[in-house]
Amino acid sequence: MSTCVSASILYNLVQCPHRITMDLFGDQSLKDAVNPFIELLWERGNTFEQEVIGKLKIPFTDLKAFSGKERERLTIEAMNRGDELIYGGRIWVDDLIGEPDIIRKCDIGYIAGDIKSGAGEEGANEDTDGKPKKHYAVQLSLYTDILERIGFSGGRKPFVWDVHGQEVIYDLNAEQGVRKKGSLWDEYLVALETAQAIMAQRETTLPAYGSICKLCHWYTACKKALEDLDDLTLIPELGRSKRDIMMSHLRGRGDLAKADLNSFIQGKKTIFPGIGVETLHKFKLRSILQKSGSRPYKKAAIDLPHFDRELFFDVETDPMNDICYLHGFVERLHGDKNAERYIPFVAEEPTADWERQAFDEAWAYIKGSMPCMIYYYSAYERTIWRQLQKKYPHVITEEELEQMFEPGRTIDLYHHVIRSKTEWPTYDFSIKTLASYLGFSWRDSNPSGAASIEWYHRWIDDRDPSMRQRILDYNEDDCRAMRVILDGIRQMAQQ
Repeated sequence: MSTCVSASILYNLVQCPHRITMDLFGDQSLKDAVNPFIELLWERGNTFEQEVIGKLKIPFTDLKAFSGKERERLTIEAMNRGDELIYGGRIWVDDLIGEPDIIRKCDIGYIAGDIKSGAGEEGANEDTDGKPKKHYAVQLSLYTDILERIGFSGGRKPFVWDVHGQEVIYDLNAEQGVRKKGSLWDEYLVALETAQAIMAQRETTLPAYGSICKLCHWYTACKKALEDLDDLTLIPELGRSKRDIMMSHLRGRGDLAKADLNSFIQGKKTIFPGIGVETLHKFKLRSILQKSGSRPYKKAAIDLPHFDRELFFDVETDPMNDICYLHGFVERLHGDKNAERYIPFVAEEPTADWERQAFDEAWAYIKGSMPCMIYYYSAYERTIWRQLQKKYPHVITEEELEQMFEPGRTIDLYHHVIRSKTEWPTYDFSIKTLASYLGFSWRDSNPSGAASIEWYHRWIDDRDPSMRQRILDYNEDDCRAMRVILDGIRQMAQQ
């Protein structure tokens, strides 16, 4: 095998196995330009790594300036000498190669670690602990595997130094939980075997449509391939794993639209593990809707309240600075879209003081606008405001916040209406997809939350007022898109 399995290959595998196939064997001329947000992640990751290393109070061996075989040789020499901390090492064995940010000596050998400009775990909040990120775990496991094979291992507890200044230990041998059997090490072994099979072309992969695709440089090529294949993952919420289970019986959306589902149902279950009877019927209805080109429709009664004042609410956050930098509102009076205005509250600097001030001003605006109905899209705004309340409890009490997000005062258009009461002939139910379907256009040629983060960083660095305005225009368009969707839903409710 000419290409070794690296940490980046395993990282990409967790995100999308087909990414490996395309990177190694795809037509490189079909690649999209690298997304500016991805470039920002690389840049900020490197900057954060340098900041962390620059603050170290202990001596370390710095090998970052070396490359290739020289770097490997110096890493082995440093471990043979017993150096306490090695930065920028390179380790290799068999068909595995790793470049951990840190290799640290412990009682019985060495353990590897990475410096990450994100949180070391996912899903953590004030009530529950986080869990390891699988894409971090496979990278750390690779380093650990190499150290074991070359005889320098200090155990299976590598670590991450994260953006919060925490050292997060990844216990690779620990059971993951009651629902998820096996350890992170077991997951790594499966990922490694899969990567090796794909790289040796013993295993083929297929693209699959998902939210993560839009940041990938193969997005355009893969989307066209999926449309040519009439792929099942173009049906909302029918992802790669479900597609792979179903495709031996149903090759595409057309097959599903025409299928007699009784042939796949046995008693109260289907022949497809993990896909229930109700879910299978839902997927068939969506395939029929897409293939027929029919209009969206309601599948349950829709009863939306009418208020003289409506607020369409959207926040923008920067996970790299751990800050909510914008609370944006479009205010509409008496249902007249010509009588609406945009009100933003911006953190002019990525600091706690500015974040608190923007949060304070946004809450004061909401209080001053009552009585009103607030609309947002998905649970993100509520989640962010709950986090902000914990950080700045003097701005809003927990009781006030929970009252604000009660169903009689706010409506999550995505969860409360779109998913539960309507169907659409689109590949997904994102705000951009649905508003675009209804004829709305964003002013920016590259509208996305990820792009907004990149613009915010550029504005903070350069103070270009046009960049600040670009952020505001994008947020305003997101808010107006919600209004377009709400009006579309109301028309649907009357049908």
